[in-house]
Amino acid sequence: MTEALLAIGGEAPPRDVLADRLPGFGLICAADSGLDLLASWKVAPGLIVGDMDSLSDLSLLERCPNAEILRFPTAKDDSDTEIGLKLLRERGADRVVIAGGGGGRLDHLLAIRALFGRACHPDEWHTAHESCYRLGEGETLELATRAGATISVFPTGNGASGMESEGLRWPLAGLAWDACGFGLSNEALGGRVTVKAGKGSLLVVTLR
Repeated sequence: MTEALLAIGGEAPPRDVLADRLPGFGLICAADSGLDLLASWKVAPGLIVGDMDSLSDLSLLERCPNAEILRFPTAKDDSDTEIGLKLLRERGADRVVIAGGGGGRLDHLLAIRALFGRACHPDEWHTAHESCYRLGEGETLELATRAGATISVFPTGNGASGMESEGLRWPLAGLAWDACGFGLSNEALGGRVTVKAGKGSLLVVTLR
């Protein structure tokens, strides 16, 4: 399985959130100012995309001589994040992990959230304070966490039902949500939480 990292602008997680996984990413892409993030982590991307309107210093592009750089006009239909996501999927990524995108404009946050409901979707999203995981139908997520940690669960499409969970104060079993349903601010009972999707995909959000 090929796992890819897509670095984007906005508030990003500390490097140690993904440090152990960095050597295992088969593809690494920076979307616009996501290059600032990778530069701060001292990680070299293989692909750089975007209109570069929010990159802090264009000379950063020159410091990536081995990267493929694809520049796009500012006036375009897809965001830089969408472009990076689509290209990673086209180049064989089975799993795409987004780093960055926290804080900032609400419309940008909602746009990234909407990507999880598409056929071409990310699988994880890590910001400065949160980690989000997408579960397709029947998929299971196991989280090592602390007692009292906040965990919220949302359907990514038209609804969800048949979910199961272990280690949550309020179990998910027996719940059925329409597109506007969700389980907000659930609580981990101990050191491990398991969530299994039933019918409909889920987005599990954890606070660090």
